[in-house]
Order: sequence, then structure tokens, then C-alpha cells
Amino acid sequence: MELEFMTIAHWDESLWNRIEPVYREAFPSGAKPKGILRGMLERGIACIHAGLYDNEVVAMAVSGIEGAAADKRLIIDYLAVRKETRGQGYGTQFLGMVCDWAQKEHHVRGIIIEVEAGETEAHVERIHFWERCGFILTAYVHQYIWVPEPYQAMLLPLDQNISVQDNGQSLFRYINSFHKKAYRQR
Repeated sequence: MELEFMTIAHWDESLWNRIEPVYREAFPSGAKPKGILRGMLERGIACIHAGLYDNEVVAMAVSGIEGAAADKRLIIDYLAVRKETRGQGYGTQFLGMVCDWAQKEHHVRGIIIEVEAGETEAHVERIHFWERCGFILTAYVHQYIWVPEPYQAMLLPLDQNISVQDNGQSLFRYINSFHKKAYRQR
């Protein structure tokens, strides 16, 4: 069940039409609109990744690079696996491909993801997925002014010298910088 991995840095409408159902299924509310995503790619601040099995999109991600040259981090803005294929190892395999791409193409030293800071079964399952993949959950809970749910950051160190020196608040500097660029008009 080896996935084919694709990354695009320029908008491709036909590929987006194949990816969008996975994106919308996983993020029915709170997802960035297509126009924002397209603008992010056109401005060179994000990439869209797809994992295909038997020519069908089973996984997708939106990511961007943040930080100075010697301190780059990959921000995974969205990552989703098509619902009917979850639990079959595609998410772990796809995440590994995204990590490999980030290291080889951009020499990132760590990967950051933000997760909802809830205690529902769904929230706990998501956090456990990321922890099984090597991510470390931080204690700091960030409350955005424009969304109701609080978030926590998780870090996957790709360099032995990378760690969180505080409760996770420093990771939100990378995340917030990425979000500001995403919503900035040109």
C-alpha cells in the first residue's frame, strides 16, 4: 500500500479538484477558503501535498516554511486522510513523506502542528496520532480571537539540538507568523 507523493507549489486547479473532497470532509468548518489557499501558493508561502493510492487522493496537507535559514520549521497547516481509508497506515506513511520532503528540500530542523486543546475522544485520538508519529505536545494553550476553540502546539524535532525551551508559547511565534502571511493581501 505504498502511496504516490505529490507536492505542488503553484496552483493546479485539476489537482485541487481531486484534493478538495478530502480537505472539506476533514475540515467542514474553519478551513481556509480556496481563494486563500490559492493566494498562499501564488505568493510562495505554502505548498499542497497529496498522497495517492491507485490514482485516488487518500491524504492531503497544506504546509509552509517559517524561520530564519538556520532555524527553519515546517508548519503543517492542515493534514487529512480520507475518512474511509483511516486506520490503514496512510496517515503515518503520508506524514513521513511530508517530513522527508521538508528535510530534503528545505532543510527544516523541526515540524510544528497545532491541535485543538479539547478533551473529547476525537481530540484525544488526534493528539495520540501525532504523538505516535513522534510529536511532543506542549502545555501552553493558545486562544485566538477569531476562532472559539483553544489550540496547543506540537513539535517533531528533526535535529537533536531542537527542543521546546518553554511551555510551547514560542512555537506559536512560527504559527502566528505563518497565519499572518496566509491572510495578508499580496
